[in-house]
Amino acid sequence: MSRVTLSRYLIEQTRSHNTPADLRFLIEVVARACKAISHQVSKGALGGVLGSMGTENVQGEVQKKLDVISNEILLEANEWGGHLAGMASEEMDNAYQIPGRYPKGAYLLVFDPLDGSSNIDVNVSVGTIFSVLRCPDRKGDKGDLGEEAFLQPGSQQVCAGYAIYGPQTMLLLTMGNGVKGFTLDRELGSFVLTHDDIKVPEATQEFAINMSNQRHWEEPVKRYVGELLAGAEGPLKKNFNMRWIAAMVADVHRILTRGGLFMYPRDNRDDKPGKLRLMYEANPMAFIIEQAGGVATDGNQRILDIQPTSLHQRVPVFLGSKEEVERVTAYHQE
Repeated sequence: MSRVTLSRYLIEQTRSHNTPADLRFLIEVVARACKAISHQVSKGALGGVLGSMGTENVQGEVQKKLDVISNEILLEANEWGGHLAGMASEEMDNAYQIPGRYPKGAYLLVFDPLDGSSNIDVNVSVGTIFSVLRCPDRKGDKGDLGEEAFLQPGSQQVCAGYAIYGPQTMLLLTMGNGVKGFTLDRELGSFVLTHDDIKVPEATQEFAINMSNQRHWEEPVKRYVGELLAGAEGPLKKNFNMRWIAAMVADVHRILTRGGLFMYPRDNRDDKPGKLRLMYEANPMAFIIEQAGGVATDGNQRILDIQPTSLHQRVPVFLGSKEEVERVTAYHQE
């Protein structure tokens, strides 16, 4: 039986779910860009791509060389196709305007070009996260696209996905009808469907959190993690293992593969509402997790219901297996 490539899958979606052709082309272009990023990541020191750029992004984080390279790859791949009205990236202060020499399309693309880039130099899995939104009707406005066009709740995402660059390069994708996993066949040069209907188990015995921040957590998180660590002798009556890769893509991929809970809670430092970005990380990952049967909240409400107020807004994140996400969310709501 012939293998189903990403292109074939998207064409079949066009037939069975009336997926617009321009959305299909957009996803294929993003996938090609991810293949190019995967190639750059795989070179490592041989390609001279490791280390810092000596610059900072809008969040004040030091940019790695591959952060900038990945950002440029995604911009250049997507600006000319005519399917986008604009783009936004974690690495750029403002929305990216489609050059005037190219036609404008109906969609908006937002992305974290290289999630977990602090892990690049130590050869740990990193990835690209992306989300597609419909561009609001601008009613004849021909000026620059402002950030307000992007400020849509995650429930309005048309599709979302991520590529993970590890022992294999994989593309995880949802278009609102489940989650599919594609593995890059380097000999064929195509992403091939290898995981047809990914589901997150409702129960789990694994959690991921940065324990070094424990002293800064709010009380509901301290209580919950204390119960996890108490194991079979504690109120949850079972032992838990902790896993923490420090790259959201890698931690979420593990949850999609075998279940688990990922937490990046609010803490009391600098009055920050959270560390992860709503538009580039939390929304697309929440969409994927929900489509796989999991749950994603900020501790109080569903992430996909949050109304964004700025392009680089940060939020707390609790996502993964339904049973445990609902438990820690209930502790917050109490």
